[in-house]
Parts: sequence; C-alpha cells; structure tokens
Amino acid sequence: MSSATVGTPRGPQWTSTGRPPGLGRLLRTVGLTAGALVVIAPVMWAALSSFKTTSELSRRPPALLPQTFSFENYGEALGSFDFTTYLINSVIVTIAATLLTLAINTMAAYALAKYNFRGRDGLFLLTLATIMIPLQVILLPVYEVVSSLGLVNSLLGLIIPAAATPTGVFVLRQYMLTIPDDLIEAARIDGAGEFAIFRRVVLPLCVPALAVVTIFSVIWRWNDFLWPLVVAQDESVYTLPVALARLNSQQVIPFNLVLAMSVLSIVPVVIMFLLLQRHIVTGIAQTGLK
Repeated sequence: MSSATVGTPRGPQWTSTGRPPGLGRLLRTVGLTAGALVVIAPVMWAALSSFKTTSELSRRPPALLPQTFSFENYGEALGSFDFTTYLINSVIVTIAATLLTLAINTMAAYALAKYNFRGRDGLFLLTLATIMIPLQVILLPVYEVVSSLGLVNSLLGLIIPAAATPTGVFVLRQYMLTIPDDLIEAARIDGAGEFAIFRRVVLPLCVPALAVVTIFSVIWRWNDFLWPLVVAQDESVYTLPVALARLNSQQVIPFNLVLAMSVLSIVPVVIMFLLLQRHIVTGIAQTGLK
C-alpha cells in the first residue's frame, strides 16, 4: 500500500441512482413536514382565532395572531350556551360507549382468534363485511329497535347501538393471533379457567391493540353527529357536535364563540391521543392496520 493512499479522506459516496447520500431522507422529511403543516394549519388557525374578537375575525387581509390573547370568548361560551351540559353528555357517552366497545370487542375477538368452532371463518368474514354498510342504510331499522326499547331521547340510546364495532373486532383479533397458543395451553394446564386466562394472560398482552381501539372509539363517539342528531330530541341530551350545529342554526352566534367551543371540543381527544400515542403506534404496526 502506497503512502499516498494512507489517511486520504474519501469523497462523498453517491448512491446507485446518482443522488448524494441523505437526499432521499431529506426529501421524505420535507414532504412529511409539508403534509403535516397542511393538516395542522386549519386546527392552528381555529385555535388562534378563538382568542380574537369579532372585529379581528372580519379584518381583511386576515391576521394569523390575535392582537391580544384573551380568554373572554371561552368564558362567554361556557356561561351563555349551557356548554357544560353538552360537554358532560359527550363525556358520559364517549366513556360508557368506549368501555362497552372494549368489553364486547375483546371477547368477540378472543373467540374468533383462539377458539376452533364450525363457521368461525365465515362469521369473521360476515363481521368484516358489515364495515362496508354505511350508517345511513341501517339508520331506520336501528332507530325502530331503539324506539321500541324506549331509549329514544336518552343517553343509553346514544351509547348502546354503536357498542360493537367490526373494526375493533378485526384489530383485536389480528393482534391476538400473534399470542402463542402454547401460552394459553400452559395456563390451562396450570388450572386457570377460561375467563381467568382471558383476563390475566390475554388482556395484558393486548395493551397496544386495546389502545388503538380505545382511541378509535373515543374519536368516533366524540365526533359522532348523525346518530345523536336523530336520537337526541331534547336539548338536555345534546352532545357537543349536535349542540354546536343546532345552536348555530337556531340563532346567530358570533363566530369567535363558535371557534372557542370547537377548540374546547377537540381538547379531550388530543389529550387522549397524546397519552396513548406510544401504544397506538405499536398496535397499528403489529396488527397490520392501514
């Protein structure tokens, strides 16, 4: 080896496509950042505009930042439109429906993943097929059932019909398939009952998938509009989406107050996502959910 080659720094290593190293990562970063800004921009505008006065909102050209950050819009929104009642209704419906969804979906997914019985695959395909049926198609028969049970214009009428979700069953079943059958058989040999195996062995291993179903259920129930609009006929049963829509149609509400109420309505979902973010990413990656 000649002395001229020793210690000579190498030049930049180009890829087989003729691009400098790191260019692909840079392009992906720029593209993902631009996409994130497109998604976040309307939310950020709404959040910043919720601190503006009516005159600031009508200014042309519009300004991104308010002149002064004031919480008067939030105080007036909370005190003028019975916002607390709508918020409590949404919280009750979301929490109760999510807990009921987790209970039903986990048991159904466990049976479809770990029990061998005739017609299991057909039942699973039939469950998945219901994903393609929009709510508008089954709205009338579901309403007739709820009405016959006397649940119209009640929180139970908002909670029970949407308890079992085919998407939740699919996500949990796919995750449970990754649990070794030998682990369950070992628990049976040790004398554990079926419900004990489900509660002490299967559920602790399914925390990422449960987090995915939880955040999906919270988002669906919190933002649900059509079904609560049909069932909730009295203002005391309104959830936040229905209340915002009906209040805005029945009377002229300053847009800054509407923005303040809208921002308050998305805060719980954002907090839930931030708390479960790590489990959500793991659950989606391991279940193959696209």
